[in-house]
Amino acid sequence: MRRILLTVAYDGTDYHGWQIQNNGRTIEGELNRAINELTGEVIEVIGASRTDAGVHGMCNRAVFDTESTIPADRFYAAINTLLPDDIRVTSSKEVEPDWHPRKVSTHKTYEYVIDNEEVANPKLIRYSWHVRGNLSIEKMNEAAGYLKGEHDFTSFCCVNGNALTNVRTIIDIGVYKKDNLVTIRVTGNGFLYNMVRIIAGTLVNVGLGRTACEDINKILVAKDRTKAGPTAPPQGLTLVEIKDIV
Repeated sequence: MRRILLTVAYDGTDYHGWQIQNNGRTIEGELNRAINELTGEVIEVIGASRTDAGVHGMCNRAVFDTESTIPADRFYAAINTLLPDDIRVTSSKEVEPDWHPRKVSTHKTYEYVIDNEEVANPKLIRYSWHVRGNLSIEKMNEAAGYLKGEHDFTSFCCVNGNALTNVRTIIDIGVYKKDNLVTIRVTGNGFLYNMVRIIAGTLVNVGLGRTACEDINKILVAKDRTKAGPTAPPQGLTLVEIKDIV
């Protein structure tokens, strides 16, 4: 029996998230179906990051155990022949039998993209949040600075979350603008349910002048979801990097 590690990219628009759901197609479900068809085995992958419905991924990870004789570094090409066009396995390799994608220490990086045009760009509808009004990048970056470091992010997570602790560490966060596209890039040691999307919604409020920069610290201290901004829609969010901590 071998354990195979896959790196997976996907457009999450037409899926009900990563994790298997009873009410629709998921990334995990499509991977299971393709690998089962390829190997003739009943296989369930284990994913690193269980992204929400509509959220995209460029580098998610999944492992599965198999007795197949297909070379580890050729699995990705074989699996891709059985996947829909909006999911692609970009690499595959063998790892230790006990290697688990959610039990290794990593830094994850997400990007949230905002279309700041007056009129939404139809080409960006699936991959950005359209926000009218001039966003102050300077103020958004000032506010983001309050989020760096280790904090209790209760105010920035879904009230239905089931994490053992809401303490997380943001390693780096920045807001960048090119033409009329604004990107919020955040790296951390882990993220709570909807955490990045709530951060994005709150920083947009700052950029529009609805929330003061210094209020971010008050929001953190409050540990109250109602004090933070809205949950930004899912289509602007992409998991762009998972980096092992050596």
